[in-house]
Order: sequence, then C-alpha cells, then structure tokens
Amino acid sequence: KCRLVLLLPHGYEGQGPEHSSARLERFLQLCAENNLQVCYPTTPANYFHLLRRQVRQETVRPLIVMTPKSLLRLPEASSTTEELTSGGFQPVIDDAKADKSKVKRIIVCSGKVYYDLDKARREETAIVRLEQFYPFPAEKLKEVFAGYQNAESLIWCQEEPRNMGAWRFVRARFEAIKGHMSFDYVGRVPSASPATGSYAIHGLEQAKLVDEAVSI
Repeated sequence: KCRLVLLLPHGYEGQGPEHSSARLERFLQLCAENNLQVCYPTTPANYFHLLRRQVRQETVRPLIVMTPKSLLRLPEASSTTEELTSGGFQPVIDDAKADKSKVKRIIVCSGKVYYDLDKARREETAIVRLEQFYPFPAEKLKEVFAGYQNAESLIWCQEEPRNMGAWRFVRARFEAIKGHMSFDYVGRVPSASPATGSYAIHGLEQAKLVDEAVSI
C-alpha cells in the first residue's frame, strides 16, 4: 500500500507504437480487490482534483494516470480558476452540451478522443467521459444514463485497437448497467501493434472511428 502516482504518456497522435500506448489494458488486468486506481482525466481541473484526492483520501493505494501529450497544448482542454478552486474529482463527466430529450445515442469514451468526438458531434448524440476506470463508477454511470430517457444505443469508443485499451475491461461492466439500450464497440480493428506508426494511416483510422461513433 502506498500513494505512488504513475503518469504514463498515452494517446494516439500519429506517432510510433510506443509513443501511443502506455498499455492501459495491462494495468486494468491488475485491478482487483480495490488495489489500484486507474484514471484518464481530460481537463486540468479534474487532473488537479485527482492528485489532490490521492494525497487526502483515507484509502492508500497507487494511482495510474494515462496522460496524453497533445492535451498539454490543446486550447479546448482547459479549466477555469473556479473549477480548480472548487469541487472535486469527477469519475464520470456528463455531456453539458447535449439536449437530453433529443439524444438517441450515448457515446462513452476516455481521454483525448473526446475532443475529436466533440468536434464531430451531432444533435442526436451525447458524449460521456469515463475519467476513472477502476474502481469502476457503475452507480454514477447508471445515474447519468437515466437522464437520457430517449437513448436507444450505447457506444464504447476508444482509440486503441479492439484487443487493447479498455474494451475488454468495460464490456461486461457496461452490459450490466446499460438497461434497455443496445451496446457496441467503436474503435480500431484488432492489431498486433499498439499503433500503425504512419501518420497518414493514423489520420484515416481516426477519422473513420470518429465518424462511425457519431453516426446514427
């Protein structure tokens, strides 16, 4: 038991395979009996509150943080002073932009792919951010899903290949809480390599998965 924090570069930005993946799936395989925290924050405020919680919380356990390099310089990935000085860490961030009465599809994602999805969003979709994988915030997710009474489908969207990332970890957990909604995966096809290493191919893959995720 310790308060160790690992900040691991993770995010698909068109670079080589080992620049892309911190092997999220391997850390998630280690999670059991409340032994770890594995998080993927998307805002400075949530990252700050995550680190603050790590120091202050009574439960002592390591914290694994996926940290995309591109979010350091992305204007959209910013927080107000008020967001930093008040509130706390949010394991799930609901979609503040969506008209809940019109939403037919809920996309759940983590990390930097949120900002790609946000740029391509459509009126019928909501984009919910899972900021903490483990301990899995099932009750909070159920609370968020309950706010979308007209939603018909639930999508897990990730940048990683299907055989990597969080898909195998979240699949059964989402099946248990999805309610009446259908549930499916959107992301890269299974691959032996964490990333293609070709910027051109990376761009095509990224555009395809974003378009598929937001399409009704």
